[in-house]
Amino acid sequence: MNTIKEKNMKFKAEIDVMPLDALLDPQGKAVSQSMKNIGLSEIEGVRIGKHIRLFVEADNQAAAEEKVTLACQKMLANQIMESFHFTVTEA
Repeated sequence: MNTIKEKNMKFKAEIDVMPLDALLDPQGKAVSQSMKNIGLSEIEGVRIGKHIRLFVEADNQAAAEEKVTLACQKMLANQIMESFHFTVTEA
């Protein structure tokens, strides 16, 4: 039996992981306070998170988004303390 395997498409995911608004962000607070020291007192409420870029192979965009969601839920974000948002585009 000779079957031809369809090639998966490659997608790029841009993921932002941020501390939940209800939680203290000590790093963001320190940066906010430091803004005053450099003459930028107009800047406040800084929140520090992380940005992750990854590539994923999948049959289609919906499947790629599913895989990225699982990656975020299982490894990239601590859902007790962080939220995540991402975009997936064809690479």
